Amino acid sequence: MRLTFDQGVLKAINVNKLTSAGCTVKIWIADWFAQLNNKMGGDLKKIRTVGEYLIEIWKAVGMNLDKVEFLWSSEEINGRASEYWPLVMDIARRNTLPRIIRCSQIMGRNDTDELTAAQIFYPCMQCADIFFLKADICQLGMDQRKVNVLAREYCADIKRRNKPIILSHHMLPGLQQGQEKMSKSDPSSSIYMEDEEGDVNSKIKKAYCPPKIIEGNPCLEYVKYIIFPWFGSFEVVRKAENGGNKDYTNMEELIADYESGALHPADIKPALSKALNQILQPVRDHFKNNADAKKLLEKVKAYRVTR
Repeated sequence: MRLTFDQGVLKAINVNKLTSAGCTVKIWIADWFAQLNNKMGGDLKKIRTVGEYLIEIWKAVGMNLDKVEFLWSSEEINGRASEYWPLVMDIARRNTLPRIIRCSQIMGRNDTDELTAAQIFYPCMQCADIFFLKADICQLGMDQRKVNVLAREYCADIKRRNKPIILSHHMLPGLQQGQEKMSKSDPSSSIYMEDEEGDVNSKIKKAYCPPKIIEGNPCLEYVKYIIFPWFGSFEVVRKAENGGNKDYTNMEELIADYESGALHPADIKPALSKALNQILQPVRDHFKNNADAKKLLEKVKAYRVTR
């Protein structure tokens, strides 16, 4: 399993926003759910190692852990089984099979896939997690929104007034034309948290970035949702005859220049590559210099080979 940029950096950005606003964040390391989704061939021991690897990446990239608690689903559910499973069963009992199947996309599946029983358990359990964790706010990607809506509908069904707030973050698109989201099976569509500087430069150089076109432009999406929140600005370095250096402080100004042609893809791409590599360098350093982290990464890489 490889962690994509949105799972690593965007996660850190969103968590840091919440903690800076005074929230306490519980990060659910969903090892049982990964097993239901047949990650790592369903091997829970390997899944646990991958979970530890994810935590190590979030620490290295700069997630503020002062108000963050990591919870393993298998441990928490086993420890409070008498509380958890009646909740799962009640959610299952109150919903029709078609309603639950509509949530199967949270596992990365669609209606054309052959459904497994796990795809029925999964939405009921994920919905139960929200109440089990006593979460006031559910912060997940837009691809998980259906199960959050299911949780709010469940509140209406049981006459619970305090419904969880849905806080859904934007999904970064793939780097190629027409890719609505990153694909783990297509390395060219994603920046991975373990990518070296040359990998990032190559992928961004080949990324879809048509001149003067804003809609569906993944490079501009990265600038908007990653670079500005991370750095607060976006620096473009270029020769004087090409307009000279410019430090953008907001997306509106950048879009205006890009639509007019004053800012070219050849300006955007090197600047974007440089900024992404700045974010990733502490992660690279951590996994090279920390013996435990290095060993963890070697294990995860070995799983990919033997999977």
